[in-house]
Formats: sequence, C-alpha cells, structure tokens
Amino acid sequence: MAVALSLAALASPSLAQTAPIAAPTAADAAKFVADAEKWGYDFSIDAGRVYWVNATYITEDTDAMAAKAGAEGTEKSVEFALAAAKYQNVPGLSPDVKRKLDMLRSGIVLPAPTTPGAAKELNDIATKLQSSYGKGRGTLDGKEINGSDIEAEMGELNHTPAEYAEMWKSWHDNVGKPMKADYVRMVEIANQGAKELGFADTGAMWRSGYDMPADDFAALTEKIWQEVKPLYDSLHCYTRTKLNEKYGNAVQPKTGPIRADLLGNMWAQEWGNIYPLVAPAGSGDLGYDVTDLLKAKQYDPVKMVKAGENFYSSLGFAPLPETFWKRSQIVKPADREVICHASAWDLDNKDDIRIKMCTKVNSDDFTTIHHELGHNYYQRAYQKQDPLYLNGANDGFHEAIGDFIALSITPQYLVDIGLLDKAKVPSADKDLGLLLRQAMDKVAFLPFGLLIDRWRWGVFDGSIKPADYNKAWTNMRLQYQGIVPPVARPDDAFDPGAKYHIPGNTPYTRYFLARVLQFQFYEAACKQAGWKGALHRCSFYGNKAVGAKLNAMLEMGASKPWPDALQAFTGSREMSGKALINYFKPLKTWLDKQNAGKSCGW
Repeated sequence: MAVALSLAALASPSLAQTAPIAAPTAADAAKFVADAEKWGYDFSIDAGRVYWVNATYITEDTDAMAAKAGAEGTEKSVEFALAAAKYQNVPGLSPDVKRKLDMLRSGIVLPAPTTPGAAKELNDIATKLQSSYGKGRGTLDGKEINGSDIEAEMGELNHTPAEYAEMWKSWHDNVGKPMKADYVRMVEIANQGAKELGFADTGAMWRSGYDMPADDFAALTEKIWQEVKPLYDSLHCYTRTKLNEKYGNAVQPKTGPIRADLLGNMWAQEWGNIYPLVAPAGSGDLGYDVTDLLKAKQYDPVKMVKAGENFYSSLGFAPLPETFWKRSQIVKPADREVICHASAWDLDNKDDIRIKMCTKVNSDDFTTIHHELGHNYYQRAYQKQDPLYLNGANDGFHEAIGDFIALSITPQYLVDIGLLDKAKVPSADKDLGLLLRQAMDKVAFLPFGLLIDRWRWGVFDGSIKPADYNKAWTNMRLQYQGIVPPVARPDDAFDPGAKYHIPGNTPYTRYFLARVLQFQFYEAACKQAGWKGALHRCSFYGNKAVGAKLNAMLEMGASKPWPDALQAFTGSREMSGKALINYFKPLKTWLDKQNAGKSCGW
C-alpha cells in the first residue's frame, strides 16, 4: 500500500504539487518507536519459544520453525531500521526517542536487504550453520565423538600429542570446512542489508552499538589490549617453557608460537585445564580441586545450579522462580540432538528465565553456572524498563556480571558454602598458584576475545577475501595469541566455523569487554565491602550492600549510555584494563622472574 501510494504520487505531478507529503514530526517519531517496541516485545515472546525448542530439540521441523521465525523477525527489524534512519534527524526529538531510534537502526546482528526473499535466504543459512555446529562430530582413536564430549576430552591431560592433534584436526575439518560456502553467501547478504541501513558493512554496524563512533570503539578495544598485552606475553612465555619441558622440542619448541592443541581447550581460548602442567613447585599445589570437592560432596548438576542461585540470594536477590527449575535444560537429554553450548534465556521478558546447559560435575561448569545465572538475574532486574531497554548497558556488561560473581569463587567462598574444609584453605604462600590458575583462563582468553571479531570485521569489510578466510584466521591467531595449528591447514579449510560463535553469528567483542569489566566490577565490589587483603582473595558473598548497589546498575538495563551504568557501580566512566592488571600484579612480577633469560615472544 505504501509503495503504491508513493508511485501514484510520483506519476501524478498535479497531486504531488497540491498535496505534498508532510515532513515527519517528533510526534510521528515517538509513535513509530512505541509501535516498533510493542511489536518487538510481542514477537520476542513467540520467537523465543520457537528458538528454545529448536535449541533443545534439533530436528528438520524445529530448524524450519526457527528459520521462519528468524526471517519474520529479520524482515521486521530491517523495516524498523530503515524507518528509524528516516526519523533520525527530525527536529525536536527527545533524548529517549533519539536513543531508541539509534537502537532500532543498529540493533540487528544479521541485517537482510529489502530484496524479495533475502530475509528468508539469510535465515535459512543462519539456521543451517547453527544446527550443523550442534550436530558436529570429531574423532578420538578413530571413533566418533560429539561436541560436548570432545571439548571435555581436550581438557584431559592423559592423552598423547597425537590424540590431541587428531581431535583438533577432526573437529575443525568435520565441523568447519563444510560451512564455508554458506558463510560466504551469508556475508554477502548481510553486507547488502547493512549498506541499505547506511553502514559501510556489517562489521561497522556491529561496532556502532557502543554509544560512540564505530572507529572510536575499535580504537578503545585496541587501547585496552595494549594495556593488558604485557601480562599475556609473560604468561605465554612461561606456559611455552612448561609445555616444552613436558613434551620436548619435537612437539613444542622452546621458542616461537605454542601448538594450539596442547593448551587444554579446542580453541586454545582458555588454558586452565593444563594448570597441573604449569603449576609452580610448592605454591602451585593449592591443596584442593573444585571438581574433586563437588564429587566428594555428591553434587549433581541441579545441586550445582542451586549453589549458584545461593550466591545471588546471599546478595539479597530474590530466589529463582519455580518455572526456572521446571523448564531449564540443566543436563543433556539422552534421546535427542541439542545445542550444548551454555546459554541463559528470558522467554517472557519478566520471570520465565532459564538456562540451557549440558552440565557435567566439574569446576568449569560450576563457574559457568555462576556466569549464566548472571544473565538471568540481569534480565529480571531490568524487566520494568521499556522494551528496547531490556538489555545490558552494552553487551560486554551482560557477560561481565556473572563473570565477576564467579571471581568470588575463592577458597573462603568454598568454605562458606561447605565445599572446602576451613583447615584446607591455601595459605598466603599459595597465592601465586591461585593467581596463575585464574590467569590461565582469564588472561589467556584476552587476545582470543579480541581476534574473533577482528577477523570478522575484515571479512565483512572485504579486506579478507573468501579465498583467504582460513589463512587470515591462522595468521591472526599467530599475531594475537602466538599459537599455530598442530597440522598444516589447507587453503579451503574453514577453521573459524569450528568455533560456535562464528556459525552462531554471536558478536564476540562482548567477551573481551567482559573479561576487562568483570575486574572493574569486582574491584569496586571489594572496595564497597571494605575488603583490605589481596584483591584476588576477596569474596563479597553475603554482602547485601554490594547486592543493592549492583541491582541499581542492573535495573538501568540499556536505558542510559554504558558510561552512566559503569559509573553507577564503580564510580568510573572509563573501561580500562587497570583493575585486571592490579589483580594479577603479584603474578606478573613472578612470571617475569621465571622468564628471565628466556627468548619470549614468537
């Protein structure tokens, strides 16, 4: 109808002269925003249920349902984004309406162009990519092994270098490589959509969602990386030496990059699983292992989630609703395909909050539970905000909340919840071990958290061509992480696809920001709690004053620019790596002593 009227007006000069279309007003913009918010709110509830069923019951039918819902949501989002762009410069807009227009214009992860059929094709591809990842298989000793199990096996220390290489290669070949043609096509379609919205490409659109110009945001993340890079470089040098001592020069040379499959994780993104190989003599033996403690106390997955809930309750947050326990997927169903990648869900924008995990009784999943529940408590805290503000202050905030809570999984916290005997709390001389164990996950992750989107930004802006996708990925992994694949990779490989967030189209810089923000939040919480000791020993478990101040920030949702939210809890308006550096300062001093005389770098 709107197109027909426009064409009629163009075809009739007299009509165009006598009845010009009135310029949109601030009131028109406000009404448009209200209508868009109502549609989005209602749609998110129906679509959320479809996506939940698809993620927890993967079949051709649920794939088709998810693709249909995705296409409808994408088409509408593009429609809203194009309209929002036209209202942006209307005089007299209130700050609130202006903020919401910006969100509508830039809030699509994969924008489809208005070309007929484009939204459906884009969503069909996106659904296919995500499902193929969920069904992915690798091999161990020639036997097929699913994604959840192969991740766990990569973290076991009893395998040979050949077995690690087999798991790494089979997963990357089987899962990644078949996706490449679909991924190339998806990039083409999404870029067309981004250009229609006035962005240079999809990557530029992603970078625009941080209350600052896209280029300024890229510069901010680079500045933070340079702050923390010396700590990463020291950790890399020390870890390489230990791997060389374990495996010898033929497997892991004393100099140069580290072989990616030896770091205890399929993507070498966190190295905590190989902590026993790098633990410093004496201080490295912490006297306890969280996995062992959980098993000794006969924790099952549900009891682990109850423990996570208990932490938030101790800060004064209301208990999780009964529906959480009835509707969450806490363990992997035995009878069907599911996406095991841990995630938190809010299905009614109020109280139907859930987690989806294939929980195993181990330290990693105990930490992950605290993290995922952070999303749920954030979602519930901002439920009274307007629909477009039902989100974190920025996406890094959403990831950081649970992470900073998980930093409080200190020995004292384990004593407080009855997991650890007070007599077994590590003494101060074990602090280097505690810090190194944390750094193997938190610090090791930093360059990985940065490079995923750095690679995608290059793919989206065309500086990385399809023929060079894998070569650029491998080069970037070397540049930022100082790692190399265990075997030579062919040019037609698609190793990025072997990491869930690439086929899942989840922007990843949020995780880099979260690694930095969590230490800012943690340092602020410890100051509020009056903590006087070493920062890494601080636990604010049970401190309701900290909980009240935290809730005040969470309730803001996305209603204000992120510096306002950051200031509300920490007193600072600047994202910075300084709190992270403070936390690990004793470790950095110690690592540099260990590395003296070594040829660091790669």
